[in-house]
Amino acid sequence: MPDKIPALPPSEPDAAVLVKLAAVERVTLILVAAIALVNLVGSLLPLAARNLPAGWQWMKAGSGIAVLLGAFSLWLSDAQQSELKHRLSVLVAGLLTLMCAAIFLAHVFPAWLGLNAGVAPGDGLASKFAPGFASGFPGTMSAQSAGAFALLGIMLIFIRARKHLASLAADLLTFCLVLVVLVLVSGHMFAVLRIIDSPASVTTSTSTMLCLLLLTMAAFFRRAENGVFSILLGSGIGSRIARAISPLLLGMPFVREAARAHVFNTVRMPAHYTTAILASLVVMASFALMLYLAWRINGMEAEIHDLSLRDALTGLYNLRGFHLLAEQALRLAQRSDLPFSVLYIDLDDLKRTNDTLGHQAGSEILMEMAQILKNSFRETDVLGRIGGDEFAVAGQFTSSAISLAARQLEETAAGRNAENGRWVPLSFSVGCVTSEAARHESLVEMLAKADEAMYAEKRRKKMLMN
Repeated sequence: MPDKIPALPPSEPDAAVLVKLAAVERVTLILVAAIALVNLVGSLLPLAARNLPAGWQWMKAGSGIAVLLGAFSLWLSDAQQSELKHRLSVLVAGLLTLMCAAIFLAHVFPAWLGLNAGVAPGDGLASKFAPGFASGFPGTMSAQSAGAFALLGIMLIFIRARKHLASLAADLLTFCLVLVVLVLVSGHMFAVLRIIDSPASVTTSTSTMLCLLLLTMAAFFRRAENGVFSILLGSGIGSRIARAISPLLLGMPFVREAARAHVFNTVRMPAHYTTAILASLVVMASFALMLYLAWRINGMEAEIHDLSLRDALTGLYNLRGFHLLAEQALRLAQRSDLPFSVLYIDLDDLKRTNDTLGHQAGSEILMEMAQILKNSFRETDVLGRIGGDEFAVAGQFTSSAISLAARQLEETAAGRNAENGRWVPLSFSVGCVTSEAARHESLVEMLAKADEAMYAEKRRKKMLMN
């Protein structure tokens, strides 16, 4: 029989999803590192700066260094890296945390630290620590960026945590980081695009926000390999549904608020109608999402139900599935006063084939028998593999029709055995029984009678061979 790989629990990360995520993470880290390096080189070299697009908004020195430290730490934390690199990842993340936390505190408590974060570009905290290095850069990073990168650094320290308390802390940090970055990035986009008609001071470059968002996404999915967020990477029904609807759930509130601000600012419409329209759109979008979820769950439930009734090797119904569907078909026939027949088939010498030629040869015989049955009977007939080498067919047949079907099966097998190159003969014994309209037998009784008829046929064949 073909080797079977045991199915992973639904909560375990899907290997195919992990492979795709690894490729996305590599591209993300290369992209953010390239953006940071372009900004740093452009700041140091005026000639390079002149080749940048017009209107380029500089990433500040601290932001560029923080991006590179975050990308380097993420690269070192990959599961395929050595233990030494994992430890180095923690050190780099700690450096990122200390640097950004110091900048954040310099903004929040400048007098307490003896620093003045609100000075002119080039004279902030970076110049305090390294005057020569900082002089070429347009100032230090904003408090918002510093706080977000500090939180990213703390999260990267615990990114591979697996023990209960440490893992719980890492998941909580990840959740807080995503929340903070969503606030910062969406607020930045609202301000830059002037979606909200109010004066907005943009203190952070778009490239910094983009890098922060990409690093957060990479860190989130890296953490999801071990923590509670692994539900998004699993192979189960819940994981697939979560992956499908997460983009909608994350994006829909921002689209709604952007639409609300745009309508209020540009459309001459009473506020109560604007609110009603947007609320109705959200309601219908949520309703459509609910319908989609119900449709997907029902479809997956049907697949699971079908799998529980099917034989994995042949695709026919297993013993449970055959009994369930054949019982229903028998009741319908009895209710309509129609004849009902059961055909019982037992493969000859399958054990000898397995012992001499191997289980793969035996499996091929079983699959060939199943294919013959599928080709020989109607879709409304119930076909099952009810034992290791036993098959059964149930359906609305008269006695003569089921006997004819049995003969046709034997003729088909004889034709296949006569083919050139055939090295394993297909041989089986058949028994059948019919319950006429006036009789009301149970399926168990009919299977027992068909089994007896099959064994009588098997004994007759052995006597003829002797």
